[in-house]
This record gives sequence, structure tokens and C-alpha cells, in this order.
Amino acid sequence: MKARVIVTLKAGVLDPQGQAIEGSLEGLGFAGVESVRQGKVFDLELSATDPVNAKTEIERMCEKLLANTVIENYAVEIIG
Repeated sequence: MKARVIVTLKAGVLDPQGQAIEGSLEGLGFAGVESVRQGKVFDLELSATDPVNAKTEIERMCEKLLANTVIENYAVEIIG
């Protein structure tokens, strides 16, 4: 089974990397970019066969390692 985890900064958390990317895009001539927020993507391959149990296990992984839940949100998508 495959899954994807998307981790993003919570609203209101300063994102200096996103701001740097925004400035670089503007410097490269890409006008109209009003805001950039950066994040992380994790693609996981699991031996699990039950999607409900797999999602629960991945959420535990996020809470313990993949996301800093104080400043980050995460979303889990079971791909198949």
C-alpha cells in the first residue's frame, strides 16, 4: 500500500523559506505571486493491506516524527 503525507506550516507561523522563494520568483520575472508557503512531502510504501489501519499508523508516525505538530499541520492520503 502506498500513502502520501503532506506537512505544511500552520497559518500564522513565519515561513522565511517561503518568503525567500517568493522573492526569487519575483527576481526571475514571475510576476503575480502573492505568497509562497513551503512544506514537505513523504511518500510511504507500507506492507499493510487495510487502509483504515494504515492511515491510523501513519498518523501516529506524523505525531511522533514526520511533523512538528506545534507549528505544522499534516494530511494523509492513501494512494492504493
